[in-house]
Amino acid sequence: MTDKLKTKIKKIKLLIMDVDGVLTNGEIIIDGHGKETKQFNVYDGFGVVLLHHAGLKTAVLSARSADAVTTRAVDLKISKICQDAKPKTTAYAEILQSLNVTDEQTCFIGDDLPDICVLKKVGFAVTVSNARAEVKKHADYITKKEGGRGAVRELVELILKTQGKWNGIVKSYS
Repeated sequence: MTDKLKTKIKKIKLLIMDVDGVLTNGEIIIDGHGKETKQFNVYDGFGVVLLHHAGLKTAVLSARSADAVTTRAVDLKISKICQDAKPKTTAYAEILQSLNVTDEQTCFIGDDLPDICVLKKVGFAVTVSNARAEVKKHADYITKKEGGRGAVRELVELILKTQGKWNGIVKSYS
């Protein structure tokens, strides 16, 4: 990892996450009653818990809206939930203002074209390994894991290890 990348990561106080394709594998399941369900990865969820334990804030930023997202975000005590965000830049600015952080202190992880506008603004831009090629061009870091398959947890560990907080968190569970 370059010194420039380490410097960016050390400034992070907020992780904003896209949902479909990042916190989920991108599949949308609609049952026989028209109810949308989503499958979330437990390691990604626990990664969010670990970030909070380390004093960082989190937010969800999605162009779509689903009750399952609200339920999961509330369960994980995510600091800010923004759904139906079109364009994402407007909701992004509101998140930063409400949580009192700057672009430089923010990390965003996205995977598709609507995420590019936010990736271009943040201090640390991240995408998942299965993101669109056009999105990868705007990333400081591309996860090894796919969206919905541990990519958020991978990112959380990278942030916490780079900020020197990981060992303390591991000890707290020993």
